[in-house]
Formats: sequence, structure tokens, C-alpha cells
Amino acid sequence: MKKRVTVVGDGGWGTALALVLNENGHSVTVWGPFQDYAEKVSETRENDLYLPGVPIPGEISWTWKREEAANDSEVAILATPTRYFSDVVASFKGAFPERCRFISVAKGLDRDTHRTMTELAEDLLENGPVAALSGPSHAEEVARRIPTAVVLGTADQEQATFLQSVLAGPRFRVYTSADVTGVQLGGALKNVIAIAVGVSDGIGFGDNTRAALITRGLTEMTRLGVAMGASPATFAGLSGMGDLVVTCTSGLSRNRSVGERLGRGETIDEILGGMKQAAEGVWNCAAARELAREKGVEIPITEQVYSLLHEGKPPQDAVEALLTRDFRPE
Repeated sequence: MKKRVTVVGDGGWGTALALVLNENGHSVTVWGPFQDYAEKVSETRENDLYLPGVPIPGEISWTWKREEAANDSEVAILATPTRYFSDVVASFKGAFPERCRFISVAKGLDRDTHRTMTELAEDLLENGPVAALSGPSHAEEVARRIPTAVVLGTADQEQATFLQSVLAGPRFRVYTSADVTGVQLGGALKNVIAIAVGVSDGIGFGDNTRAALITRGLTEMTRLGVAMGASPATFAGLSGMGDLVVTCTSGLSRNRSVGERLGRGETIDEILGGMKQAAEGVWNCAAARELAREKGVEIPITEQVYSLLHEGKPPQDAVEALLTRDFRPE
């Protein structure tokens, strides 16, 4: 059944989801914060800044006006990067109808409070439970209809069934999970591990090192997730292992690219200065590190990524610190 869907955020992921929803037969409006750019996309039918080369069908509306975007919406996709998530979502408070259902697709933790995006959105919107969508899903591939499987996290079974039917399409398979916390932590923490893998590749290490970092990285993600109330099984699924593998191995991964450039000797300021899109792991490693310390959980790879990004530690020193840790059982 056709639904009116709003996508809050005009980046690559928001645009890709708008294409999926349009193909599913829904009426889709994308909101972006800048009037000039929204008008440009409306005219050219291409989001050349975030998803170049992908045509945007004329049925998808593009606007910078909040009231126009939220009016009569039945489903809202919150696709704003975590750095801007709170401010943007708060600006929509009261704009959506009471019946509207919300899905956060931002992969990260709040920098100041370390809360998940669904927790933030629920408090800011005061409009019921917010679901989370995560999994191995590069926007560039989803937009080109390459088969993709993701997981929708919500503890509300009725909401899960409804939103699954809205999102799922011929090339976009949607599973459901009641573990909202685990689904989101997988999406947030894997970006940090991907930076570590990128550093290893940039230094010139091989497949053995990459496999070790991915495997031990998954252990860190699971350990911290369980300490925060998530199910360990979630991290073996699409939002854990699935997203970790694609982010650590794909040439499309921004987080892996950041790490690779660090491994080759560039500074983090040089790297971020030339990036158009967010590399969430840069910001999330600090939140993950602080959470782990609060919970008394060891996450050595994340600790070294933090030192690289925020304390200027040389990549080779970070590798040595990991390899010379005390011996222990796996």
C-alpha cells in the first residue's frame, strides 16, 4: 500500500533509500538543509555532491522546507550524520503527524551523551518508539539496485511488520530484530575497526593482519555491546559481522579510506579537510572508548584508533602496542 514517506537528510544514504522507497511505490520527499542545493537537485535530478551519476526520478520531491517535508508523512527516515543529528531532529519536533513512524539510519553514537540515535530521537520528537536500520549497505550500491540485505531493529512487533513491508523491495531485503541497541552498536562500532584495518593496509600489511583485526574487532564490538545490554547473537548478524566485513574490505568505505591514508603518512586534518561526506568512525571512537571505560570493558583496537586520531600517535607505534599486549587466551 502506498505511503507518504519523508527522508530527513539529503546525503548519499538518504538519497539511496529514497530511490528504494520510490521503487516500492511510495510517495517520497527528501529534505535537505540548504535551499540552493535542494533547488539544484530538483532541477538537475541528480545529487551530484553525495551520489553522483545516479538519476533521481521526477516522482521524488526535494525540499528545504520542514513543513513541506513533514506534512501528512506516515513514515520518516532520519538520515542525518550523527554530528548534526540532534540539532536537525530537534528542529522537526511537532512537525510530523502523530501517526508517523520513525526510522533512524544514522550509524553512530552521540558525541556528548554517548546515547544511540533512537534514544535521542525518541526524546527529541516525543512521538513514540523509533526503529533503527543497519547492515552492510553502501549507498552507491543500493542506489544502483545491487542486491542488499539489512536489519530493522525495533522491539515493537507491529511496528516491525509495518516498516518491513514499507522498506523491503526486489533488491533490498529487510530482516527484523528486537535488539535495537545491538543493531545500532554494530553500525557504530564497526566504523572504528574499519579505520584500524585501513591503517594496516596503508602501512602495507597483508591479509593475515586484516583478518586478525576484523576478527578481534568483532570481539571488541560484541564485548562492549553485551555490557550495554545487547544480545551477543546480534553481532554475528547483518548489523555486526555483515557490516563489519563490508566496511573493512570495500573500496567504497570512507572509514577504511581514512585509515589507509593515515597508514600512508597523512594527518587526520589533511584527510578530513578534503572529505565531502562523514567518516563516522572518527567521531565514534571517542564515544566508544569512554563507554568502554565506564563499563570496565577492554577494547584495545579502538583505544589505538583513538590514539591515532586524537593524540597523534604514529601508526607503527599503534601496531606495536597491540602486538606487545600481555598474552591471554582467545
